[in-house]
Amino acid sequence: MKNQHFKYERSFVIIKPDGIQRSLIGEIIGRYERLGLKLIALKMTIPTREMVASHYTIDPEWTRKAGEKSIKNYESKGQVPPEKDPVKVGEKVLGRLVKYLASGPVVMMVLEGAHVIPIVRKLTGGTEPLSSDVGTIRGDYVMDSYMMSDGDDRSIRNLVHASGSLEEAEQEINLWFKPEEILQYRHIQEAILYDADLDHILGV
Repeated sequence: MKNQHFKYERSFVIIKPDGIQRSLIGEIIGRYERLGLKLIALKMTIPTREMVASHYTIDPEWTRKAGEKSIKNYESKGQVPPEKDPVKVGEKVLGRLVKYLASGPVVMMVLEGAHVIPIVRKLTGGTEPLSSDVGTIRGDYVMDSYMMSDGDDRSIRNLVHASGSLEEAEQEINLWFKPEEILQYRHIQEAILYDADLDHILGV
């Protein structure tokens, strides 16, 4: 992909069980489409706990990193983390996520477009809905917080998962989609978004 145009960059997105239950599928997909991103793969499934665990541990360091992030979040709020060992904390985070994503149907998709990774993550909002900006999906549609989810011993409900890098997106896409499930087609709006000039508008 390094030699390809930016418009061929891809991101993997999951609308999580809470997004399905709150009938936000169309709204969430519409947010991404209105930016100009192209939907090239889409399916609905109930993921197994094993597949969810595989998804989050594609990066072998994920558990430790998740634990370190959780500990840092506690300390930044002047709170004492439940554990000092980041691996143990990460394992607890993973257990909550597995239970959460395997609890019901999810919608998985592949979005394609220029700068798709940062654009999708910016539109989706921060991991914690409470601190996400107004105008983002999480900031507009969820009122969950780390404090509330930790108190309930569950994963934070934030509607969407979005890949964090092009490399991560490629790994996640390969995990959840077969090559033949990803479609290649030209969308009419691509001419406006990506063509070097707009001479074709007037046809002269």
